[in-house]
Amino acid sequence: RHIAEMVWCDGKLALVVTVCCFVCSGVCYDMPRVLLLTGRPGVGKTTLVQRISQQLPADCCKSGFLTLEVREGAQRKGFRLLSLDGLESIIAHVDIPSRHQVGKYGVDVEAIGAACTALNIKDASGRSPDIFLVDEIGKMECLSPKFVNSMRALLSQSDVPIIATIAQRAGGFVEEVKRMPAVTLWEVTPDNRDSLAASALRWLRGPE
Repeated sequence: RHIAEMVWCDGKLALVVTVCCFVCSGVCYDMPRVLLLTGRPGVGKTTLVQRISQQLPADCCKSGFLTLEVREGAQRKGFRLLSLDGLESIIAHVDIPSRHQVGKYGVDVEAIGAACTALNIKDASGRSPDIFLVDEIGKMECLSPKFVNSMRALLSQSDVPIIATIAQRAGGFVEEVKRMPAVTLWEVTPDNRDSLAASALRWLRGPE
């Protein structure tokens, strides 16, 4: 089934047409899809994914992770990954000595790789999640070959929808993902961020 929807992208209204597939609460539509949420740092992409997660049906099986700030008082000191099943790890910090740097933060590539179990298409029992929520496909995460390989495998599967935040400006794997033919890209802005959770849920449900 096809959905036509007006969304904000690059400061303009754009018509986005997608074909969809979502299985949750006994509802199934006819195609896989990937929704990418981009925008400038600090615009609210992580908060948006948290709202989407909170508003999904209670019986919806979710997998993935969030990238959250590590703060000491008013100062940001690093970033941590929090999986949707509650596992947490520091992936970047000003005090981490690492040859991998993003800005002032040393990046723990092994910690990112270890968190990629949240991107497994099937769990230990052989069950697939109803949806993957990934925050984010960004410069730090893409320093991990395991993350890149896990995301490639996830994006190539044909059964489970994915909502992922993605860096606005970056090369390499980030641009590769944006160019994939099966993805829809929405820009998160201060003007639309409060309404996009509802839009994403409509996008998942497909036509009434």
